[in-house]
Amino acid sequence: MEKSSFEGTLIARPDDRLTTGKAAVLGLQHVLAMDVYVVPFIIASVLTLSVADSASLIQSAFIASGIATLIQTRFCMKLPIAQGPSYIPLGAVLAIAFTAGGGISGLSTLFGALLPGAVLMVLLGSLGVFHRIIRQLVPPLVGGTIILVVGIALLPIALKSNVFTVYGTGSINTNVLLASVSAVLLVTSMMLGVRLAGRGVWLRLCSVLIALAGGCAVASILGLFSLDAVAQASWLTLPRIALLDYSLTFSWQAMLTFVVIYIVLMAETTGTWFAVGAVIDQPITDRQLDRGTVGEGLGCVVSALVGSTPVTGYSSNAGVIAITGIASRSAFIAAGLILVLFGLIGKLSAIIASIPAAVIGGVFAILCTSIAMNGIRVIRHSPFTERNMLIAGLPIIFAFFANLAPPEYIQTLPVMVQYVLGSSVAVGAMAAIVLNQLIPNTSK
Repeated sequence: MEKSSFEGTLIARPDDRLTTGKAAVLGLQHVLAMDVYVVPFIIASVLTLSVADSASLIQSAFIASGIATLIQTRFCMKLPIAQGPSYIPLGAVLAIAFTAGGGISGLSTLFGALLPGAVLMVLLGSLGVFHRIIRQLVPPLVGGTIILVVGIALLPIALKSNVFTVYGTGSINTNVLLASVSAVLLVTSMMLGVRLAGRGVWLRLCSVLIALAGGCAVASILGLFSLDAVAQASWLTLPRIALLDYSLTFSWQAMLTFVVIYIVLMAETTGTWFAVGAVIDQPITDRQLDRGTVGEGLGCVVSALVGSTPVTGYSSNAGVIAITGIASRSAFIAAGLILVLFGLIGKLSAIIASIPAAVIGGVFAILCTSIAMNGIRVIRHSPFTERNMLIAGLPIIFAFFANLAPPEYIQTLPVMVQYVLGSSVAVGAMAAIVLNQLIPNTSK
């Protein structure tokens, strides 16, 4: 993408080093802003896995996310990117698992299906092919639109899944209260940090932690937050490893399905890369696109080998960068290590799982708006002709269609279409790419 003037304030750039303590605090913030446990929790619930198998699936998701984050940030793309389980393959994951008989045996077919597509991504990046595809299909206008769609499409998920859905006791009113408290604390901390300049740096650095802590405090007063699960959790737990603790079953139909799913997944993760590039005012280079594809593929290979689902770059972390002003890779390396620790130390992962969904929803909603605004920053550097306005605007409709379409209607469509519509981000991203190719550019 072309370089454009940046209007935010960065305290630390990607290659700036942080002290160990500061990196740990910031890394923890990034981990807390990620809902790593949600995807494995949904899979375990739908497949009705045992408590032990469910815990193992959640644990594997943390470990896979941590290792993939370290691969991407430290060795491959070398940008502040955090990896976590993608929502895009959720429908395909459940379909393959049920078709294979459900339970752990069904998951062995799933993990076997993940490997060929992941290896294909590694090859595309290694051969230098991926960046050519992206440069042709994703110019600045499309890249900015994808960033905008990421922020807008994730916002209904933040509100519907975390605020308007009641888990256990409580009500929508209490959820709205908790989300409002965490959101107000986040915005207040961020604005005070900017207003106080140097004296308020710590407010920006700890803004997400302040918001989550404040939300949990109010939830505790209302009787909606408890650390009982932390006390009951074990200290050290080891992950399951492929071919040692579970077998890999290979089905060509399942493998072919995931080759298609990975194509959609790359549309999602490319949007995240551009979102990060816009926030840190650093255009993504061809080399970084190819190395990022290698890192994505290696991360997905690791996921299959430790018993987890495909990982992708998380857009919420771009929002954290925009709010804190810290883009140092040191914080993301710390986040990767913390994710692995959360996967190994049961009590740490139990702390994250104990945070009320509404508290996370309030923070997540603010992060989504930050991402969307960075997309607008990129888009407005392209001429606002009628053609460009259509390319930037219509994908939002496609994204909302995927978000709002009734489940009973989605179930009448072909299976492959159902898989794609499972991600509003991917639908919007692909719409922007296709529209840019189809609508003639008369201004040339």
